[in-house]
Amino acid sequence: MSWDFAVPVSLDDLLKSGAVNQYVVQDVLSAKQLPSQLNNFKAALRSQGPLCILEHFDTVYSVLQHCRVVDVTLKEDTLQFLIQVVRGLSVSLPSLLLSSTLSAADRKQQLNAVKMSVFLLCKLTENLESESCRESIITAPSKGRKKEKAPGKGLQQWDSERETVLQSMIQLLQLDIRGLWNLSLVEEEFVSCVTCCCYKLLENPTIGHVRNKAARDAIIHLLGVMVKKYNHMLGACVKVIQLLQHFEQLSSVCAQAVSAWCSEYGVKAIVGEVMREIGQKSSDELVREGSGVKAFSSFLSELSTLVPEAMIPNISVLLAHLEGESSSMRVAVCEVLGEVLIRVLSGDKLDDSGRVDRDRFLDTLQEHIHDTHSHVRARVLQVYTRIVNSKALPLCKYTEVMELAVGRLGDKSVNVCKSAVQLLAAFIAHNPYSCKLSSVDLKSPLEKEMAKLKKMKENMREEVAVAVISASDLWAAMEPEVSNTVRSHLEDSRDAEREEECDEEDEMKRDEKERSDRDTAVQIAQYLRHNKYRQAVRLCVQAHTLYPESPFFSALSDLNPDAVISTLASLFKGPKEDEATEQAVNEQSPTSQKEGGKESTEEAENELKKQEMLVQYLRDTESFALQVERAIAVINNMLYWKTSTVVQEAVQFCVTAHEFSVADSVCGVRKMLPLVWSSDAAVKDAVIQAYRRLYLNPQGDSTRAKAQTLIDSLSELMIDASLGTIQCLEEIVQEFFSSESSLQASVVQVLWERFSGKRETSSLQRRAAVLLLGMAARSEREVVLSNLDTLCSVALVEKVAEDYLLARDTVLTITNITDHVRQSKGSPFRLPVDHHLFTCLIQAIADGVILSDVYWQTFMEQAIRLIYFLAESPDQLCARLLQRSARCVLEQITEGQELNQTQISEGSQDSVQQVNCVSLAQLLSLCGAVAFWQVSHLERSVSMELRRRRGEKEEKEEKDKGPVGKNKEANDSCVEEELGLTGASAEDTEAEFIRKICETELLADGNVLSVFLPLLVKICSSPGRYTHTQLTTAACLALSQFMMISPTVCKDNIRLLFTVLEKSPLPVVRANTIIALGDLTVRFPNILEPWTPNLYSRLCDESTSVRLTAITVLTQLVLKDVMKVKGQVSEVAVLLLDPEPHIASLALNFFNELSAKDNAIYNLLPDIISRLSDPERGMKEEDFNTIMKQLFSYITKERQTESLVEKLCQRFRTAKTERQWADLAVSLSLLSMCERGFKKLQECWDCYSDKLAEESVYQPLLSIMAKLRRRAKPQFKAQVEELEKKLTAVHTKGLENVENEEGEHQLEEQTQGQTPAPKSARRPTRARAKSKMDESDLVTPKRSRARPKKVIAFSSDEGEDEEDAVMAESETPKVTTPISRTRRTRLRH
Repeated sequence: MSWDFAVPVSLDDLLKSGAVNQYVVQDVLSAKQLPSQLNNFKAALRSQGPLCILEHFDTVYSVLQHCRVVDVTLKEDTLQFLIQVVRGLSVSLPSLLLSSTLSAADRKQQLNAVKMSVFLLCKLTENLESESCRESIITAPSKGRKKEKAPGKGLQQWDSERETVLQSMIQLLQLDIRGLWNLSLVEEEFVSCVTCCCYKLLENPTIGHVRNKAARDAIIHLLGVMVKKYNHMLGACVKVIQLLQHFEQLSSVCAQAVSAWCSEYGVKAIVGEVMREIGQKSSDELVREGSGVKAFSSFLSELSTLVPEAMIPNISVLLAHLEGESSSMRVAVCEVLGEVLIRVLSGDKLDDSGRVDRDRFLDTLQEHIHDTHSHVRARVLQVYTRIVNSKALPLCKYTEVMELAVGRLGDKSVNVCKSAVQLLAAFIAHNPYSCKLSSVDLKSPLEKEMAKLKKMKENMREEVAVAVISASDLWAAMEPEVSNTVRSHLEDSRDAEREEECDEEDEMKRDEKERSDRDTAVQIAQYLRHNKYRQAVRLCVQAHTLYPESPFFSALSDLNPDAVISTLASLFKGPKEDEATEQAVNEQSPTSQKEGGKESTEEAENELKKQEMLVQYLRDTESFALQVERAIAVINNMLYWKTSTVVQEAVQFCVTAHEFSVADSVCGVRKMLPLVWSSDAAVKDAVIQAYRRLYLNPQGDSTRAKAQTLIDSLSELMIDASLGTIQCLEEIVQEFFSSESSLQASVVQVLWERFSGKRETSSLQRRAAVLLLGMAARSEREVVLSNLDTLCSVALVEKVAEDYLLARDTVLTITNITDHVRQSKGSPFRLPVDHHLFTCLIQAIADGVILSDVYWQTFMEQAIRLIYFLAESPDQLCARLLQRSARCVLEQITEGQELNQTQISEGSQDSVQQVNCVSLAQLLSLCGAVAFWQVSHLERSVSMELRRRRGEKEEKEEKDKGPVGKNKEANDSCVEEELGLTGASAEDTEAEFIRKICETELLADGNVLSVFLPLLVKICSSPGRYTHTQLTTAACLALSQFMMISPTVCKDNIRLLFTVLEKSPLPVVRANTIIALGDLTVRFPNILEPWTPNLYSRLCDESTSVRLTAITVLTQLVLKDVMKVKGQVSEVAVLLLDPEPHIASLALNFFNELSAKDNAIYNLLPDIISRLSDPERGMKEEDFNTIMKQLFSYITKERQTESLVEKLCQRFRTAKTERQWADLAVSLSLLSMCERGFKKLQECWDCYSDKLAEESVYQPLLSIMAKLRRRAKPQFKAQVEELEKKLTAVHTKGLENVENEEGEHQLEEQTQGQTPAPKSARRPTRARAKSKMDESDLVTPKRSRARPKKVIAFSSDEGEDEEDAVMAESETPKVTTPISRTRRTRLRH
């Protein structure tokens, strides 16, 4: 073979003659010739094997040239032939490559065959892939249409053959075919041919789908072979970056590819190369690439999950992106750090460098918890959540990260808050400290262990011997300096120094005469110990002269440095120092004792270290528990956020905290109970699942043990719970009893045992048991109905006076079997009057009237309610009850009078009066409850029963009537239905019948209730005589309940009730009266309407409880449209600054809800401003500004702003004081001023221009101009600046001076203008008549003087204001015509 095949860049290159001996296609066959030639190729393949490609290359090449026109079947056949060729080569080549007799000609032949077959197969594969993608785009379903099947069969075959092609090339290229090339250097064109085909396949949009997993893996492995054996690593890195830049969906595929090349093919360097390519991207490049940034981010994140250990050496190149502008890249780098920390840098076996890297990465993550972008903050918190769940966070970092997470609970971003809650829940679930996290429980052990540690440290100090340094050691340390001093002293011969020394020596001599040689030696030793070497040397030299025979200084006979130093050493160390040293050595303990002492010391030190670690552990645990408790307070408030996902995370956190016994976690569990009524199904389901997890899935060895656990947990939740909490809990417990559970029977049995006292239980547990039985009765009535006798005998007979709370809860349980609670249809379920239950109730109520038990009142109210719900004739029972109770009170009063006659003691007399007042108060409460429930019984139960009976009667009549009767009345019924009269007359008749009973019969002379009304009126109207608090309170409430019977009684006593409201000195009476008047307003709104100002006046009451009650009642009345909103709502605005936070929050909630009503606050604002700025009120300026800032935040519509500008400007005319002017100006500055509002401000210049001299008016208006100028367009900005200059001129010069200057300026312009003409002769006259004209008059023409001025009303009750505020944008003119003299349509006020 004389030619070589060179892999071309494009197909057409093979048609051109190239280098010498280079293969060129000789003949390109036509499309018609291809089938026959392919048959020849097939025959040659069978006979010659894969080398036939050398002869039939042109045939396959012709197929590629005509690829667009030939049939798909032909291309499929060609593909199969090429696959066979490649497979044949992969089978025959191994033996040839191992053969040592392979000639150069044969090697060239095999090489050409490999190049030709691979080239043709790759090009045909690319063509088929392109055609497949084209067909998928053409046949893709449009929106709203079903997906159609591909018309061609080729597409389906190609999807199945793609993997076969790749596997055949892998099989060939895995062989060591590099030996076919000279020097084993494979040309770049061959490698590019294969890799370009692979990358072409990767560009398929569906390559990442699950159904293409096999083909995707084959592509990755083929590229891995090219990277490993054919030096394609750098090219692969570049191509991966390009694919990520242009195909965002390939991020996951590229990550899998790089991971496979690194782990399976051992090319770990490719990870670093790709990371460096991404790390070198600048911020500007990332901004330009757009979608490529997301692909890079996803790629890095997924790659870190696959090969985190390979990313560590090059992770520093990515850290630069943490300072860049791309938040996606910051997220990716943080996730890479997180995966590295979880998968690599975790555990206790890290070396020092690993710990350093771990701490550095954790510090980097901590910094980005406060990142500027919320998405980064949220993802970093999620990374920390994974780290904590994987137990990869070091113990020393727990408290620090926990504190940061708690701080993120207040983040503005909802996603960040949600991620912070998840992290905190993970901290609690995987905390390494304790299974019970309670700072209160941890405080005592911590104090105990700290005291123990302190004691151990004190003992260690006592045991450790004090280190004593010998005199020899000290002398050895100071000897060099002493020697220098001695030599300098002896050698110094200067006269001045000698004279000084002589003087000093004279002084020393005088001193030495007074002391002995021993004292001198001691003094020298002290000088040496205090580092006074110069004085010691001088004294030593002088001492020999003074004491020549002294044994201390005998060595100084020959005065030289060595003698002096020796003498100083002996004086410092002492003569017996050596003997003492030897004695100390001899007295030392043996070696074994020494070692034993050392061991005991080491043991003590080890115990001390253990104790220190224990104390530190307890401190960390306490700190962790405190952080959790701090988080609970914040997360409990998140339970009522509007974002559903945050609420669900908060619910899960509360569950986790409760499972780990965190202090105050029960508060969160109780607080989320009302969410069972949530309209959001996800939130409701989350709460139900949470309670099911906490309480309804108990753990235990037996069914009874599980029932005990369930009841204990629910009872704990119900202790000290409010009525609302119990009602919410009913919903969950009812669901438990509604579902089929094996625990139900055991739970009910244990509850009855606890209630009846068969097992020793506390009173709180008995009450919880009976309430739980009532919740079960809502699902199954027989649970309670079959045990009524047990309930009565245990709680309502003998011991009822001992525990009225148990009796009340028992009554509540029985109430759950009534129709009013169960809302059952059909015939009403009631018990006969002589039932044992009612006998027990009447006796318990009547006997308790004369007792002074604070819980009797609540029991009585629930008992009366039960009687009216369950008894056949409740009015008869209550009549007998009132008579019996009144008789008991009268008997007590009679006995008290007799006792007073026998005992004249003053103290006992007061006591009897006190008892009589309490009994009378309880009797009045009883008659008020009877009156209230009697009216309710008539309007609910009786009315409902009348409707039911009427419905049954009508159904019976319809059945009795034949078809003939029905046809006769068909026309009449149709007319009635059209007029809406069907059933109306009957209902009106029934309502009138009940109303007549209330007005004429309930308080008739023969009725028991009529006896108490005069007594109630007398007590309420005589506060000076009846001063008992409980009596007065009960009388007022009972009177209000009597007033609900009929309008007549209400009219007769309404003035008395309001007198009590205003003049009663008791806050409890005033608060209760407000509640009663709220109920009366709902029942008789027309009667109460004139008294509305009196209700609003209670918002200024001095008592906090009264103000709280007033704002609560008025909020309900106003928001439910029972009471019309008037100007008195300014009193509610004042409560925004109430010192009581709860009242201020209720006032804020009032305006938040009121703002939802169309234009309500907009209509009220002018009156609120007038009332609050009234000088007689005397409100502080700061308080006014705070209130107005809140109220003006609800004004969001441009039309509302424009109208308010005009209204407020007009009020400048009626304002009289400077303070009112200032308040109006501040109100204008608080508006979100727009262009239309600015023009209205210009039009109303005359209203406020004369007040601009006041600084308090000028500054707010100037601030309006500053805000408008910041965001104004050039043309509008010029108008704003002009008005600002005008404001400043009037403020500095005065309005009159500015007007005069403007008038003179206009006259000068007119006199210096055009030559006077006949038509313009009158212009000076017009100018004089209108001297105040400026440019703003051209924009908005002023009204004609001949027209009468329109009266401007500011009442908030006018309906036109609401229409003004919702005026459509299309109705508002957009462009003003300066020369127009037509009047603009103005608002009606």
